[in-house]
Amino acid sequence: MKITITTRNNTISKNYFNQKRKLFLGINLFFAMILMPKMAHAIPSYARQTGLSCTACHTVFPRLNAFGRAFKLNGYTLTTIKTISEDLTGKDEDDMKIFLRILGISPLSAMFQTGATSLKKDIPGTQNNNVEFPQQFSLFYGGQISPNIGSFIQLTLDNGSGTVGLDNVDIRYANQTTGKTPITYGLTLNNNPTVQDLWNSTPAWGFPYTTSGVAPTPSASTIVENLGGTVAGLGAYSMINNLLYLEVSGYRTAQIGATLPPDASVFGAVKGTSPYWRAALQHQFGKSYLEVGTFGIATKLYPTGVTGDTDNYTDVALDMQYEYAYDKGQFTLHSSYINEKRKLNASFASNTSQYLDSNLNKFNIDGSIFLKPGINCTLGYFNTTGSTDTGLYAPAAISGSNAGTPNSSGIRTQFDYLPWANVQLSAQYFAYSKFNGASTNYDGSGRNASDNNMLYLQLWFAF
Repeated sequence: MKITITTRNNTISKNYFNQKRKLFLGINLFFAMILMPKMAHAIPSYARQTGLSCTACHTVFPRLNAFGRAFKLNGYTLTTIKTISEDLTGKDEDDMKIFLRILGISPLSAMFQTGATSLKKDIPGTQNNNVEFPQQFSLFYGGQISPNIGSFIQLTLDNGSGTVGLDNVDIRYANQTTGKTPITYGLTLNNNPTVQDLWNSTPAWGFPYTTSGVAPTPSASTIVENLGGTVAGLGAYSMINNLLYLEVSGYRTAQIGATLPPDASVFGAVKGTSPYWRAALQHQFGKSYLEVGTFGIATKLYPTGVTGDTDNYTDVALDMQYEYAYDKGQFTLHSSYINEKRKLNASFASNTSQYLDSNLNKFNIDGSIFLKPGINCTLGYFNTTGSTDTGLYAPAAISGSNAGTPNSSGIRTQFDYLPWANVQLSAQYFAYSKFNGASTNYDGSGRNASDNNMLYLQLWFAF
């Protein structure tokens, strides 16, 4: 047995050097198959681990570029800094097993967000021009755990609830084959369907990446958007020939702060295991990059407790991401469409829903122009439609629907300025043409959709 501390300038042994050389050759060959933009961003622990600027994985954080997607796909494990290593050797000196290899620095970083919100019309009985300080403060453990295992773990203080809790988590094992057709494969353990995704066209990382915590928002959302933090999932994935991505995962209830094991006191527990699937095709051609794919989940939820009828949801989605790199920046387009079919056995039996069967449809599209060294402009449109159900969508001041439908639509715009790679100043404006079913008097209390138009200013930095 030998225990060593390695640096990028020291060679421990011939065997170790050969292993490092093969590792970096493999990584370089993988990255050579994709055209990598010159700009990017990552949480600072990844930047410290790789020795690369934040501008290696993102254009505007948290939006990933090709290098960032490859880094995540490969388990957050690429590193160029010193590691603490322990190698086990057999009788044959060439027979060496890596028993321990951990980073020589702590893979910790932090994020701070603060913002101010102004609505076109005050919410009755509340103060407008609200300041959230902080809106969110997060600690991250992000980076290599072992040569094939890495993590993204987020612990967050939320201003709205005043609580500290586990936020997004993605722990990965990743490896590659050595045949004629390159295949990257791995496992992901996470707590939010789509948090493991490589693209910014799925719910966990889709635009808007962050927004006001106090402004009214349309009430209807799909189940794939709402399971984060209440489940734990284990999945297997592969990227074949840098072209075809496939993933299958299964999720079970894992509610923080709820009774364990779940009993009659819990709300929204998953019955059994909920399957999640993801498939995507990607291709780089010249200065352009295109991804088209599908994802979805099928789940059965107990509204209360862990016995009796369930409400059943099946989400099937299509998504697209297009990028075009030019000398002074990059144009990016994201789009997604989610169709959710519901069979509300439990809610219908308890008269919480008016009908047994219903559906919900969500369409999002956004386009961004990024200009070096750090200016970004985004314009987006969203449209939500669904079945009429006065049980699910009842009149209520601000949050209700007088029409009994979830229909909402509007324009979302955002301007970002990055004076430094890890600091972002943003101005965001949302304009609603329809809100919870109508343009005028949507809640039955006289409020119009445009009354919820919002200006939001934010400072967001990571260190």
